[in-house]
Amino acid sequence: MDMKNFVEFIAKHLVDKPDEVQVTEVEGERVTVYELRVGEGDLGKVIGKRGQTAKSIRTLLAAASAKQGKRAVLEILE
Repeated sequence: MDMKNFVEFIAKHLVDKPDEVQVTEVEGERVTVYELRVGEGDLGKVIGKRGQTAKSIRTLLAAASAKQGKRAVLEILE
């Protein structure tokens, strides 16, 4: 599973409107940015209390990307 699908899979299982989850991959020279967009009202579900859910997703993404020798950043947008 590639990183884009990985992030999308996790997000879809956290939100009330999984059909509105979109992940865009923006490749740079040194880093890949993943923009996660969720439906209205679902932002809190992917951020979590005190940002813990978002932090966990970012940690998983960073670890999985590092194994592939890459750096990844996750941006969460509504």
